[in-house]
Amino acid sequence: MDFLAPTTWADALAAKAEQPDAVPVAGGTDVMVEINFDHRRPPALLDLTRVPELQEWGVEEDGRVRLGSGVTYTRVIDELGDRLPGLAIAARTVGSPQIRNRGTVGGNLGAASPAGDSHPPLLAADAEIEVASVRGVRRIPAAEFYTGVKRNALAPDELIAAVLIPPAAGPQQFCKIGTRNAMVIAVSAFGLALHPQRQAVGTGIGSAAPTPRRALAAEDFLAGELAAAGLWESRGALPEGLAVEFGRKVRDAAAPIDDVRGTAAYRLHSLSVMARRAATWAWDDYRRAA
Repeated sequence: MDFLAPTTWADALAAKAEQPDAVPVAGGTDVMVEINFDHRRPPALLDLTRVPELQEWGVEEDGRVRLGSGVTYTRVIDELGDRLPGLAIAARTVGSPQIRNRGTVGGNLGAASPAGDSHPPLLAADAEIEVASVRGVRRIPAAEFYTGVKRNALAPDELIAAVLIPPAAGPQQFCKIGTRNAMVIAVSAFGLALHPQRQAVGTGIGSAAPTPRRALAAEDFLAGELAAAGLWESRGALPEGLAVEFGRKVRDAAAPIDDVRGTAAYRLHSLSVMARRAATWAWDDYRRAA
C-alpha cells in the first residue's frame, strides 16, 4: 500500500489525479478501522492532514461559513457553536473526545454513511459541498451529494475542499437515537433548522434511508401552517397537533430497513417522536428570542 503525504492543496489534487484509487485520510476514524479489520485494502492512502488550508474555517463574502474539510468536530463545538448550532449539537454526539479530536466533517461526507452524524444538520441548513480536482472546482448541494449507501457524488479524481454553510438565522436542533447513551452509531437521527427570515423550515433525516435525506413535504407543511396561522410574526405557541402531524410527515419521508441496531418500525416511530420534539424545542427557542 502506497502512502501519499502532500503538503499543499495543489499537490494533493495532483496526487489524486495520478492515483484516483487512493483513499483520502483526514482523521482516519473510519478508514483506519476498516483497514484494521481487513474490510478494505486500498492501493494507496492519501493523507490530507498536512494540507494547511483544509484545517481552516472562515466567512465567505455572502456570509456563509466556509468549513475546511479537515476541521475537527472538537473545533466545530468550541469555535462555531454560535454560528452553526445544529452541527455543533451533532458534533457533541460523535464518539468519544478522542474521536472528536480527530474526526472531521469532511471525512464524514467522504464516507457518506447513512448514519453519519453531520449529514442531518448540513441538509437542514442548506449546505453546499465544495469539491475540487485538477480540472477545477464545483459546488454540490448537500441534498444532491449522497448517491447511495456509502456513495457520494465525487468523481474519482476529486477531493472535498470545504463545506459552505449558512450561519443560523433561527433555532436549530439535532436528535439522535442509539442503542446506548454515548459512543454509538445512530439507529435514527433528525436535524431541524428554522429559517424565520424566509419563513422556511429545513430538515435532515439520518440512518433511516439508503442515504441521508430531507423531508421536503414535512418542511413545506410546517412552514406553510406557521405562515397561515401568522405564527412567524406573532411567535405564538406551536399547536401540539401541528407538531405531531409534522412528525408523521417526517416519518413518511423515511425508508428504513431492519438491521442489527434496530427495526424499520422502530426507526419510523423514533423519527416521528424526534421530529415532534425538535420542532417544539426549536419553536420554544424562537419564541424566547423575541
